[in-house]
Parts: sequence; structure tokens; C-alpha cells
Amino acid sequence: MDIGDPDRLYTVTGGRSRADDDSFDLVTLVVSECEPTAGMQSEHARILDLCRHPTAVVEIAAELRLPITVVRILLGDLLATSRITARHPRAADAVASIPESALLKEVLHGLRNL
Repeated sequence: MDIGDPDRLYTVTGGRSRADDDSFDLVTLVVSECEPTAGMQSEHARILDLCRHPTAVVEIAAELRLPITVVRILLGDLLATSRITARHPRAADAVASIPESALLKEVLHGLRNL
């Protein structure tokens, strides 16, 4: 995959090579809180357009054809100015809702006895 001209990526991120924090993993859902404004950086405007509905970080990177690191930096800019919100999937809640193996074994045993 072509990740783009290094000079362009340097310009897009304002010379930053890392996001300020780890707020965004690949499956974090991003939602726009406003419309793009005149004079806004084109990548920021495209993110706001893409995220009118919840969109995963990995999808944003694919649509923009930019490396995940660059997208995380851009998302951090938008989050700092409250132009987006981010929702993290709750994997722990999903795991907690899975029945215990002992219960599943009892159900399987009961089905076999039918």
C-alpha cells in the first residue's frame, strides 16, 4: 500500500509523528459533532464528512488512504476542539455477558438427552 509522500504527511500532521495520547484504537467509533468550516484543513473536513455516522478509525484511514498514525493525529486535533466524539467498544461488557462454560455444558447435556 502506498502511504503517500513523506513531505505531504509531514505537512498534514504539522510535523508531528505521534498522537498525543492513545485515545484511538483501530475500532474506536468516531462521530462528527459539526460540519466542516471554510478554511479548515482538507483532511479534517473529509473526516467530519465521513463521520456523520459512527465510523471506525480503520475505516477512516482506508477512506483517506492515510496511515493509521496520521489519522490518529488528525482525530486528536478534532477531538481537542470538540468537533468529534469517540466511543470505545466495550469488549469487557461483551465478555461479561457470555454465559459461563459450566452453564453451557449443562445446556448441551440437556439437549443431548432430548
